[in-house]
Amino acid sequence: MNDIRRTILWVIFGFSMVMLWDQWQVFNGHKATFFPSATQTAQAPAATSPAVGTAAGAASSVPSSAGSISASAPGAVPMGAPSTTPSAAKERVVVNTDVLALTFDSEGGTLVHSVFTKHKDMANKDVGFVLLDESPNRIYVAQSGLIAGSAGGTFPTHKALMTVLPGERTLKDGENELKVQFESADMGGVKLVKTYTLKRGAYDVAVRHDVINTGGAAVEPQLYLQLVRDGNKPPGESSFYSTFTGPAIYTEAKKYQKVDFKDIENNKVDVEKQATNGYVAMVQHYFASAWILGDGLQRDLFFRKVDTNLYAVGMITPVGTVAPGTTKTIDSKFFIGPQVEKTLEVLTPGLELVKDYGWLTILAKPLYWLLDALHGFIQNWGWSIVALVLLLKIAFYWLNAKAYASMAKMKAVSPKITEMRERLKDKPQEMQQAMMKIYREEKVNPMGGCFPIMVQIPVFIALYWVLLSSVEMRNAPWVMWIADLSSPDPYYILPIVMALTTMLQTALNPAPPDPMQAKLMWFLPLIFSVMFFFFPAGLVLYWITNNILSIAQQWVINTRMGVPPQFNLPKFK
Repeated sequence: MNDIRRTILWVIFGFSMVMLWDQWQVFNGHKATFFPSATQTAQAPAATSPAVGTAAGAASSVPSSAGSISASAPGAVPMGAPSTTPSAAKERVVVNTDVLALTFDSEGGTLVHSVFTKHKDMANKDVGFVLLDESPNRIYVAQSGLIAGSAGGTFPTHKALMTVLPGERTLKDGENELKVQFESADMGGVKLVKTYTLKRGAYDVAVRHDVINTGGAAVEPQLYLQLVRDGNKPPGESSFYSTFTGPAIYTEAKKYQKVDFKDIENNKVDVEKQATNGYVAMVQHYFASAWILGDGLQRDLFFRKVDTNLYAVGMITPVGTVAPGTTKTIDSKFFIGPQVEKTLEVLTPGLELVKDYGWLTILAKPLYWLLDALHGFIQNWGWSIVALVLLLKIAFYWLNAKAYASMAKMKAVSPKITEMRERLKDKPQEMQQAMMKIYREEKVNPMGGCFPIMVQIPVFIALYWVLLSSVEMRNAPWVMWIADLSSPDPYYILPIVMALTTMLQTALNPAPPDPMQAKLMWFLPLIFSVMFFFFPAGLVLYWITNNILSIAQQWVINTRMGVPPQFNLPKFK
């Protein structure tokens, strides 16, 4: 009777955990996983394109090295007020390379839309993935402009209407680069010319800002580079594994630092405010954008709330004194693309960290390197995952052998322990003493199978993050019905196989002496298996491979030790 009550309580506990998880997802702005509501919708930005920035001089504030400053003061980036530029006066320019389709707005020469032609949209495989966008439902743009330095002045910002200079708009066969240029009108005795240079096969764009003094007095403007984005999670992101979405910065002094939108909202951002190197970025699962300035240029780093559910990260760098009739140039790079480590590493130090493995980076990076090397030979990411897990099992063979040997010994003495527990079930103190005596006489350590396996756990968790974070898994086929290793198995075949192998592995392990522990050892794998129904196929494939290899090794070791493999099925009486 007591066992039935305990089983019912465990079922209630498990269902309660599911309900709590579902409500936790809703509380954090995700869609409910198990019990979705028909009224749940993603929060759209309260403002569309006019709210992204303002004409110079609007009253607002922005973090700087000295704290909050007024937008009318030197060093403030404009924001907040509606645009006064008529829509008819603005022009959109679409530029195409072999990997990118970028849309620029002549208002400020702002980059307002991007399409990756070689990375398809998950919902519609016929179109490229959109990262930057300026629409009623999404805002994610890259802006730059000039603000006043210590000498004051009013200069072209990202709200200034600019002229699009003539030039090619599509990268032709045989050509390696194309340029698109924007030139502002004279403002405060200064003209700003922006030149974007796109190269074949590249996701980094060279951006040159030419500051031309057309007046009769020297000027000292500052250049700002910023990314503005709404605080919504990317569409289609799974509720079962939450990856970081938001701004980040990198400096040589403090390395990679992520900032949550909520921290910006609550003025709790605590990062480096000044540097002479590094970048600012917006990060999400698989993709990122980043403004990169050359080393040695002084810059102020800032995070700020622009409007309702709209946030910015950027940097401000002094142009220096520009004498009348002269031009000062600042070169920068703008990266917009997939988080491919080999590509990111060569652009600037630390950019590969936007592909965030967390505290297991030291293990994850070599695992990714090995996975990528295997793919170079195999040319299939699914089979590369299988090969990598096989190599890891070989590397940990002796640790696993010790663990399974300890389990085999436990299984060999299990009949003695069962008989003793039945004989002394009314004498718990004597039962404990008798159990310890059996362990000593048989030289069995009940924890001997745990430590060797625990040593390996960080490695396999790191591999989990490698597979979850690698954009190479996106739309990568394996075999037959698995056409995308980053999406769940459409027919749930892999999760079912994973559940069966997990239960088989549990059945091969010695049953714990305590009946309640024995039941728990079956509940946990079942719950774990249900979660994997919603996981990407690549992660499930990795776990299945690990399970099968573990079962095979355990079977061989048990047989060698003279302990025939047997299945300890659950008893829920």
